Amino acid sequence: MNAELTTDWRLNSILDSLRSGSQDYHRELKQRFARIEPELLAFLPEPDRFGRLEREFNQLERQFPDPQRRPPLYGLPVGVKDILRVVGFETHAGSKLPAQALMGGEAESVRQLREAGALVLGKTVTTEFAYFAPGPTRNPHNPQHTPGGSSSGSAAAVGAGLAPLALGTQTIGSINRPAAFCGVVGFKPSYARISTAGVIPLSPSLDHIGYFTADAAGAAAIAPILLADWSAAGPIDQPTLGVPVGPYLDRASDSGRQNFESALGKLRHAGLEVREVPAMADYDQIAERHRLILAAEAAEVHREWFQAYGELYDPKTAELIRTGQAISAAELETARSGRDRLRQELQVLMQQQGVDLWISPSAPGVAPEGLASTGDPSMNLPWTHAGLPTITLTSGWSPGGLPFGIQLTAGWQRDEFLLGCAQLIEPSLDAGDRD
Repeated sequence: MNAELTTDWRLNSILDSLRSGSQDYHRELKQRFARIEPELLAFLPEPDRFGRLEREFNQLERQFPDPQRRPPLYGLPVGVKDILRVVGFETHAGSKLPAQALMGGEAESVRQLREAGALVLGKTVTTEFAYFAPGPTRNPHNPQHTPGGSSSGSAAAVGAGLAPLALGTQTIGSINRPAAFCGVVGFKPSYARISTAGVIPLSPSLDHIGYFTADAAGAAAIAPILLADWSAAGPIDQPTLGVPVGPYLDRASDSGRQNFESALGKLRHAGLEVREVPAMADYDQIAERHRLILAAEAAEVHREWFQAYGELYDPKTAELIRTGQAISAAELETARSGRDRLRQELQVLMQQQGVDLWISPSAPGVAPEGLASTGDPSMNLPWTHAGLPTITLTSGWSPGGLPFGIQLTAGWQRDEFLLGCAQLIEPSLDAGDRD
């Protein structure tokens, strides 16, 4: 499915071409879309998608005739997960609810991208309300395997070369896990550094907006546009990496752990120091706390919708909401307080052990076979719970041609440092193409 592009599909190269006035990328994208999307099913259907894009690009060209004065994302096609509202598009959130019930103002992140010159390529498929009920999207490397979720369409679109940038969200592992499964970079910033305004929430205390690109340099190029209070990082030295050994890391599969150890070997060979640090001995309690917050807040978010349209919800989402309805305010407040505690514990460990970044698998292994499940988010959960910034990089390929991913996690609000380190580390992983 993931046939090679004849032009460079990295975001910065595409931007250089578009700003110069070339439309070669848009023409090739149209052809590639027609060839791949009918099987991939990463996007919601739209009649005359590329006619609309051509008109919008021509309007942008008239607005900015001078290449030197064109905005930073001039003409860049962007996929938008269908829980973010976009002017001119209906929002369904992967559900059967009527679109008019989910209406609202455009997502702040979409507005920021548009103001920077980006064009909305279309809405990408999401699991229902960004929970576990999967949509139709296939894995771009093997259509018999899941692309992950809930940002399934966004990750698959970038993995298949159908979008150089796609927005997603993460409440447990919905950016970092599908990025690993689809062989792309998935960046989840520190909690609240990208505005959630205009996004249908799942759990406001846990929801993060992030995005997918083909490489770390592309992720770094988008960050100043979307992240609040962005400040360019200074020179980045090689970071010391901490491996969080204990019950958390034990959740990786044998093949996932083997790939992880191989990735660590490559990084040591490149001169990086890797230290094993016992961490998160209470992983089960962290996970239980996270699930409690998610269920309680989802029940509140969906209170009126579920009352009016309960029969239209998938059983998985309905079960989550009913579970949340039974959780008391006191239980929720206690669970929420654990988020700050975990964040502080992890940062203290980093300081005590001289660790600059945590490194861990992005998923227990490669994408599972079948489309009934989106995979296990347990490797992402504690970092999301703590609200720390994370990024997935491809770390190798299985004999069957499916990608593995590693996950880098920085300290609170150190997103700039994380993106700088990711660009240093990515070449050392030497992930290349599938075997």
